[in-house]
Amino acid sequence: MEEITIHEFEFDLINEFFTELERQGPGSAEETIKALGFIPSLPAKAKIADLGCGTGAQTMVLAQNTESPITALDLYAGSIDKLNATAEKLGLQNRIKGIVGSMENLPFQHNELDLIWSEGAIGSIGFEKGLNHWNGFLKKDGYVAVTYESWFTDERPAEIEKWWVNAVPEISTIGHNISILQKTGYIPVAAFTLPESCWIDHYFIPQKPRQEEFLKKYAGNKAAEDMIAFMRREADLYTKYKQYYGYVFYIGKKL
Repeated sequence: MEEITIHEFEFDLINEFFTELERQGPGSAEETIKALGFIPSLPAKAKIADLGCGTGAQTMVLAQNTESPITALDLYAGSIDKLNATAEKLGLQNRIKGIVGSMENLPFQHNELDLIWSEGAIGSIGFEKGLNHWNGFLKKDGYVAVTYESWFTDERPAEIEKWWVNAVPEISTIGHNISILQKTGYIPVAAFTLPESCWIDHYFIPQKPRQEEFLKKYAGNKAAEDMIAFMRREADLYTKYKQYYGYVFYIGKKL
């Protein structure tokens, strides 16, 4: 039987579920700050874009640890509404601007940006394609920082291999991904794996009450029930195979 992937669920249903959560993928404030530490201090007028930002957990961390204006972009209007509301609540609305848009059709000028940030989103358009496309919007010596699903080993069990190749067809090893970073016009600056806590404490555990709430709201709705079953399987597979894969932060400097 063919393994179902997250891409087969209704876009609005997925986003309704995740918009109520702080994070839409594995990560943490600590790891965002760690990645930012590999990038030299940005001038106050430096321009940052956070692509595929979701509801903006990492956007707020970037704003609190830099003085730069940030444009945060996501396809889902509900996520952007929440991001802008959070920015206003934190008094960051003058530096954070959330907009609805596509990572493949960016509303920036050539060589406009000093830093492109993207946590857990580049896989949806492809690692190499995304890095290639975004390169043109960065100034010379600008930086890109992304998290991306990666293999930790050259070989892995068939069950988890099939799961991730279905979800992210280009998934590869850290070494190969660093070579892609070089191929697309960047000097590799750093690559580090996100700890298990980013998956368990910040992604899987917060989903559990939301899953129960969702199942009650959509009782008898097969699409919703299948989506929750998919998410629970994702968590089970991580517990079983976490030594073989995870998210890796890749940071590059444009040549």
